[in-house]
Order: sequence, then structure tokens, then C-alpha cells
Amino acid sequence: MNAGMNRETALAGLMKYNKEPFHLQHGLTVEGTMRWYANELGYGEDADFWATVGLLHDIDFEMWPDEHCKKCVELLQEMGATEELIHAVCSHAFGPCSDVEPVHEMEKVLFAADELTGLIGAAARMRPSKSTTDMEVSSLKKKFKDKKFAAGCSRDVIREGAERLGWELETLMDRTIRAMAATEAWMLAELEKLTAGA
Repeated sequence: MNAGMNRETALAGLMKYNKEPFHLQHGLTVEGTMRWYANELGYGEDADFWATVGLLHDIDFEMWPDEHCKKCVELLQEMGATEELIHAVCSHAFGPCSDVEPVHEMEKVLFAADELTGLIGAAARMRPSKSTTDMEVSSLKKKFKDKKFAAGCSRDVIREGAERLGWELETLMDRTIRAMAATEAWMLAELEKLTAGA
């Protein structure tokens, strides 16, 4: 799998269209999560591609929220992205924003994990540690059932994502918590570098 660009180019593109630390953090979180999943699921040779898709999946959301997963095609083409990467990015919001369906396992993982990373991140901020490293599935399940908590994170999309992968919801939760915990220190260090000059 070929992204058509290196990480430096991908990061420059992300930062060109995203200034809010929240959006940069989300991109980095999903980048780290997708790299972890690639290695966990036996796609280690494609880990850079999985990570790049994760980093760029919301490239158009901050500036063009009403054109999400449509404007990104133009932006990614300008950066030299392959059709493979563009398809993957567009597929992550299948249904609400896109008619590009997730087909490859990587696309299904992104579809499932994107919303869930938001829920896990919100749950982590409520913890004394402010971290995912000591989070358990049982506490996340309570937050998942509370529809008022992180209401913007679609439970239906998370459930559908687990179904598309053929996983139990608990399996998706457990793996995504582990992915975020394993990459949290790296993500925070990267975010600090990106926002240091802001």
C-alpha cells in the first residue's frame, strides 16, 4: 500500500488546514492508533500507510466541515496522495458524509476506531490520571451507555464499525484503549512539538 507521500509531507498538509490543537491531537491520536492496529493485525509492512491515513483522515474537517470527505479529495490530490489513500480517507465517514464504503480491513478499522478514539479521549480526561493507560473496558462501557456523555461520538457508528470487522464491541473497545495507551506518550510529545510555536 502506497500513500504517495512521506510523513513530513502528510504532517505539513495537516497543519496547513488545521490550526486548532484539538484537531491536531485527534489526527495524531488516530495516526498512532492506526499504526498500532496495523502491527497488531499482521499488516506491519503497511503500518506507514495505515498511520498516514489516520493522520490525514480529517484534513478538511476544520475549515470545510460541511464538505467533510468531499473537499479532502482535492486537498489530498494536491499533496500527491494515491487513489488508495484518498479512498481510505473518504470511507471513514461512510453514511453521514460519504458514499465511499470501507472495504479493506484498514478502512473498516478506521471507520470503527475514529469515533471510538473520541469517546475514549473524553473518558480519559474525566479520570484522575487524565490518561488512557489505566483505563478499563468496564469503565468505558459505562460512558458508552451514557448517551449524554461525549454526545458527539456516535454510538451507532461505533457499533456498526465493530460489526463490519466481525468483532464484539468489547473487543473493539479493548483493542482501541490498548492502542491509545501504547501511543499516548508519543502522541503528547508530537503534539507539543507541533503547537510549540503557536
